[in-house]
Amino acid sequence: MRIDAYAHLQELELEYFESRSTGGLMAILNDDVNQLERFLDFGANEVLQVITTVFVVGIGFFIVAPSVAWMAMLPMPFILWGSLTFQKLLAPRYAEVRERVSFLSGRLSNNLSGIVTIKSFVTEDYEVQRLTRESEAYRQSNHRAIVLSAAFVPLIRIIIFLGFTALLVYGGWEVVAGRMAIGTYSTLMFMIQRLLWPLTRLGETLDQYQRAMASTNRVMSLIDTPIAMNSGTRFLGEKIATQGDIVLQNVSFAYRDRHPIIEHLSLHIPAGKTIAIVGSTGSGKSTLVKLLLRFYEVQSGTILIDGIPLTELQIRDLRRAIGLVSQDVFLFHGTVLENITYGSPSATLPEAIAAAKIAEAEEFINQLPQGYDTIVGERGQKLSGGQRQRLAIARAILKNPPILILDEATSAVDNETEAAIQRSLEQITKNRTTIAIAHRLSTIRNPIVFMSWNKDS
Repeated sequence: MRIDAYAHLQELELEYFESRSTGGLMAILNDDVNQLERFLDFGANEVLQVITTVFVVGIGFFIVAPSVAWMAMLPMPFILWGSLTFQKLLAPRYAEVRERVSFLSGRLSNNLSGIVTIKSFVTEDYEVQRLTRESEAYRQSNHRAIVLSAAFVPLIRIIIFLGFTALLVYGGWEVVAGRMAIGTYSTLMFMIQRLLWPLTRLGETLDQYQRAMASTNRVMSLIDTPIAMNSGTRFLGEKIATQGDIVLQNVSFAYRDRHPIIEHLSLHIPAGKTIAIVGSTGSGKSTLVKLLLRFYEVQSGTILIDGIPLTELQIRDLRRAIGLVSQDVFLFHGTVLENITYGSPSATLPEAIAAAKIAEAEEFINQLPQGYDTIVGERGQKLSGGQRQRLAIARAILKNPPILILDEATSAVDNETEAAIQRSLEQITKNRTTIAIAHRLSTIRNPIVFMSWNKDS
C-alpha cells in the first residue's frame, strides 16, 4: 500500500504538493501505513481467533446441551450491537487523531528543514512553544478517543458476566431438578468460559481496528486523488536529439486564485539556438519553465515542441528531452557521483568526470575527502551553494538533453566560477536549444537572442 500510494503521489501535479506539507504526506506514507500493519499483525489474528472459538464452541454447546445453548448465545447480539455503536462513535475521533498527527509531523518536518533559520533568529523557545501546542492538541484528540474506547471494554465484560451468571444459575437449577447431569454442568461451565472470555478482548481489537480504518481511509484518499494532468500518447522520437524547436502560441496562465502572470504570449525558440530571458522577480520567467515541463497546464493557448502540442506528448518523454538547472538546487543524500549521474544511471565514471569538468566542478570535487565518493549530506548541506549549483549543472550536462534550461543557474556561484561556466557555455549549448533565465542582463554573457521579460508586456 505504501508503494502504491507513493507511486501515485509522484504522478500528481506540482500544485498538489505546493498546497500540502511534506510532514503531512510523510505521516500518511509512514505512520498511517504502519497503523494498518499493526492491526494486521495483532488485531486481525484476534478476530480470527474469536470467530473460530465462537463457531467451534457454539457447535459443541448445541451438541452437549441444546436446551441451554441459547443462553450461551444470548449475550452475542448485545455485544455485536454495542460494538457497531461504539464503532460509529470512535470513527470520527480517530480520524481527528490522524489529522493531528499530520499537523504535528508537518511542524517537525518544517522545523528540522529550517533549523538554520531557527538558530539564526534565536527562536528555539518560540518553536518549542508552537510544537507544544501541536503536541497538546494531538494528546487531547487522542484522549477523547481513548476515553470512549476505554468505556467499551468494561461494558463488554459486564454483558459477558451477566450471561455467565445467568447460565450458572439456570444450569444449577437444572442439576437440582435432576434434568442435567453434574458432569454435563461442569463441562458447560468450562465451555462458556471458552466461548465468552475471548470476547473480552474484542474492545481492544475494535480500538485497533478503528485506528487502522482511520489511517486506511487517509491512505486510500491519497491513492484515489485524481491525476489532473493526463499524459499524451505520442513520443518525440529520435529526431528530438538534433532538434528541439519550441513554439508558444497565444499562451495565458494564472496560478489558482491569483491574477494572470502570463497573458497571450507568443514566442518561437528555434531548434539549436540560445536565448536569454531577463526580467524582475515575479515577472513569470520561472513560470514559463514550469509550463514547458508541464508542471502546470496552460489556461489557454498552445505550447509545441517540434510541432507537437505538449498535451499530446508522453510526459516522461517530454521531461527526458529537457534538462533543468534551477536556482533552487536539490541534491539527494548520497555521493557526489550518485548526484551527478542521477537521471543517467547508465553513465560511466569517465562520462561523469567529463560533465563535471564542463561544469567547472572537477577542481573542488578532487579536493573533497573522498572525491567523487564523498557524501554530500541531506539536500547537499555539506557543500556550499556554489558547489551544489555546479553539481546540478554537471547533472544536466550528463543527461545530454536536446533542450537545456538554465534558471538562474549561476546565481549562487562566485564571479570567477561564473566566468568559467560562461566560457563553457559554447560547448554546453552546442547542438541544443538553450533557454537562459536571469534577473540581470549582465548575468548573460553570450546569448544569441535575449528578451526583456515583464509580466505586464
